[in-house]
Amino acid sequence: MADPKGFMTTPRENPQRRPVDVRIKDWREVYLEFEQPRLTKQAGRCMDCGIPFCHQGCPLGNLIPEWNDLVWRDDWEAAIERLHATNNFPEFTGTLCPAPCEAACVVGINDDPVSIKQVEISIIDKAWEKGFVKPQLAAKQTGKKVAVIGSGPAGLAAAQQLTRVGHSVVVYERADRIGGLLRYGIPEFKMEKSRLDRRLGQMRAEGTEFRPGVNVGVDVTVEQLRADYDAVVLAGGATKARDLPATGRELDGIHQAMEYLPLANKVQEGDFARAPIHAEGKHVVVIGGGDTGADCVGTAHRQGAASVTQLEIMPQPPEERSDAHPWPTYPMIYRVSSAHEEGGERLYSVNTQEFLGDERGRVRALRLVEVRRTDSGFEPVEGTEREIPAQLVLLAMGFVGPQQEGLLDDLGIDYDPRGNVARDENFMSSVGGVFAAGDMGRGQSLIVWAISEGRAAAAGVDRYLMNGRDVLPAPIEPTDRPMT
Repeated sequence: MADPKGFMTTPRENPQRRPVDVRIKDWREVYLEFEQPRLTKQAGRCMDCGIPFCHQGCPLGNLIPEWNDLVWRDDWEAAIERLHATNNFPEFTGTLCPAPCEAACVVGINDDPVSIKQVEISIIDKAWEKGFVKPQLAAKQTGKKVAVIGSGPAGLAAAQQLTRVGHSVVVYERADRIGGLLRYGIPEFKMEKSRLDRRLGQMRAEGTEFRPGVNVGVDVTVEQLRADYDAVVLAGGATKARDLPATGRELDGIHQAMEYLPLANKVQEGDFARAPIHAEGKHVVVIGGGDTGADCVGTAHRQGAASVTQLEIMPQPPEERSDAHPWPTYPMIYRVSSAHEEGGERLYSVNTQEFLGDERGRVRALRLVEVRRTDSGFEPVEGTEREIPAQLVLLAMGFVGPQQEGLLDDLGIDYDPRGNVARDENFMSSVGGVFAAGDMGRGQSLIVWAISEGRAAAAGVDRYLMNGRDVLPAPIEPTDRPMT
């Protein structure tokens, strides 16, 4: 335990965000640097509990008390070694994860939890700065070939683990650049892509091969895939977006969030001077109150929207943890993201009845109604109908599963009752030698779960290829405990 009294004498301190009027003029990450003396004191708040519930809260089983203690002692090289022992990409989780570990922190029972996420991102930033992050080359090659389909966090984690034990790994990505949602779903202001590119450079140096712009199942047939590789990891994500079949859905100006967000990222990549779908001067309505919706809100602010309104059919969550989400579970509470801090309006307990168009067939307004939750769903509240202006509507209501047509159906994959890829305890699908990791098998979830599943699937692949001999160390096994 670094500071025996730290959790009593040091209050929690969060990183500061850049001023709103400054940050909405650019696409850089919103947080200011967290100075080392402040960070050291925050790490010193860790109690080094006899039973560290933060381990249970983290799907990766991160060794949080250990690296908190090492940061307190200014031993950054040892800290990144312990962090990398369970997490391939702490720069991704440190910027994007909602930190279920903090919700499970013992200090959080009657005080503010330890700033675990800030310590994590600071460790990896310091490690890159000091040159502690280097390619980890396999001691010898196994001669086995693995194809990883999808280059999001699950696919990248599986690929890195398998490359490091000597398998020949090729990662296929149907988009024109590697990264999956890390590249074309997460806005630059949440995670600058230099973080991703730097990590991909390490993976290339280790021997992982990347092939973007290849739609497996179309450009590469299933027969070719099975003939060329000894094992396949499906990590394509849950890409089928939930739609809203309300009257007027066919009007121009109504788009899925994942039609809108990638275009803004492509501007940052230099592909466009201006995104083809743009919010400038428009009244923007975002339907869906989750993280993807918030990403749309922040993007619309930076594009100069006239107004931004975010709609959510669920009631507004409470400000504090309720009895329905006792410690150490992840609580559903009212949170204000950086995008919400930048402006706009959030409406809860409302449902869209109809999209209204103009004479050119473009959306001009949205008719909504307040709803109350009942045992059978949601029912409208009489007399609460109203219209709000909307020249751009973005649907951010989550995802319903992987795309089954094409690759998965051609492989003859079995699906679970939710339409995801069915898997056994080794993450193998119903087709021998074909494994599934991340949202494609689990359903829409957190980035930390994606990395965890990628690591676990890699261990399953390795056991399969090596006839049951464990070469990869066993990762923390993902379970079905709810963390979202």
